[in-house]
Amino acid sequence: VADHASMTDASTTPRPDPGSTTVLVTGASSGIGAATVRRLRRDGHDVHALARRGDRLDELAAETGCTPHAVDLLDPAAIAALGEQLTVDVLVNNAGLGRAMGAIWEAEADDVARTIDTNVTAVVHLLRAFLPGMVARRHGHVVNVSSVLALYPGPAALYGVTKGAMHKLSRDLRLELQGTGVRVTEINPGRVATEFYDVAIDDPETAAQVKDSGIDDLSGADVADAIAWAIAVPRHVNVSMIEISPTEQTYGGSQFIPITPP
Repeated sequence: VADHASMTDASTTPRPDPGSTTVLVTGASSGIGAATVRRLRRDGHDVHALARRGDRLDELAAETGCTPHAVDLLDPAAIAALGEQLTVDVLVNNAGLGRAMGAIWEAEADDVARTIDTNVTAVVHLLRAFLPGMVARRHGHVVNVSSVLALYPGPAALYGVTKGAMHKLSRDLRLELQGTGVRVTEINPGRVATEFYDVAIDDPETAAQVKDSGIDDLSGADVADAIAWAIAVPRHVNVSMIEISPTEQTYGGSQFIPITPP
């Protein structure tokens, strides 16, 4: 795990590999995705920004010069069509959401399907669309934005299992891609100040309470810095995983909680 200073200091951050210039960022309309588009455009990459909200993508394109793609990741045919149109050197699988953040046995069926389809199934279809070209060219990079909840227990089992799947997927991809020159990086952020909880929690008052952590959360730009650093290191270096969290946030430990009466 690299320290934050080495990611942001212009004198130590490697410049982008000139062979890795075309990047596709999913979930690019806000949060980590939009911040990643901004950072990679500053680094000189040709960035394609993908999300459902076309109006926001148009604003981001006007600001950064990225190429917008208003695509629903739950449409495998649309993903396949995009794969036929674009030649991508770096795929940043950032799109994700967390519905049914409470007890899994209370989850609505639609929320279960939407969370799994967005966080896991769509990523598999994106890999199917863009990995063949990377493998054929013997050059490419897959960056999977997961979560610390892929690594540690948390009281959101549905979300955690989808991010755990991303962790295993990233590890297994490294084996499947050996000998191809294609790199795989997993980014595991802790709390980030984004719109995540606005989507995850229907009640605005509850969402506001959850968002007010009382600590200095990560920003989308902090995570984008980590992504940019992993992309920019020389091709013979694979940054397998970066775990990044607020200084005031920790994980692990044990709890002792008595059983409550029914």
